[in-house]
Amino acid sequence: MKKKESTLKNMILSTALIAGISGLALGFVYNITEPKISAAKKAKEELAIKNVLPDFERKEDGKILIEGEKDSISYSAAFNGDQLVGIAVNTYSMNGFSGEIGLMVGILPDGTMNKVSVLLCNETPGLGTKMTDPGFYTQFEDKNPASFSFKVKKDGGDVDAITSATISSRAYCDALDRAFRVFNQIVSTK
Repeated sequence: MKKKESTLKNMILSTALIAGISGLALGFVYNITEPKISAAKKAKEELAIKNVLPDFERKEDGKILIEGEKDSISYSAAFNGDQLVGIAVNTYSMNGFSGEIGLMVGILPDGTMNKVSVLLCNETPGLGTKMTDPGFYTQFEDKNPASFSFKVKKDGGDVDAITSATISSRAYCDALDRAFRVFNQIVSTK
């Protein structure tokens, strides 16, 4: 059997063939796994909504574009009968130490924060990931921005930052600020 000559043309064809086959394989795997990943993400968000709001009978989902921002934010307004019991805001911040963090924030009708659930956190293990520890996130419960500054103490606020993870703590506060801006925008339109 004669060995193929190593020419630029043969190398380009071989590389293109390998890339094409790899691309098809990745596309096939994506088509199989994407619906399952989307369903798991949706289930996690639904559970977070139930965890951050008081008991409710029904909810109305929506999206809103915050003034001055380019991305819309999804939210769920929860009701018992016609009575609003709270709004869950699926918020985020791109300012984490390792990029994006995602939170589900439950806000009561009077503007008081009920609870927070972390949906996405790629922060440094043992440092920034402490945002999921009750010692950090419970300091926000039952707080209202009218009387509590959602900024870390280093920045003149009321939040005790996570030790050695000030950037992550600031990102958490940034996401909370975005949630309250969504809440205020929703309440002002009703």
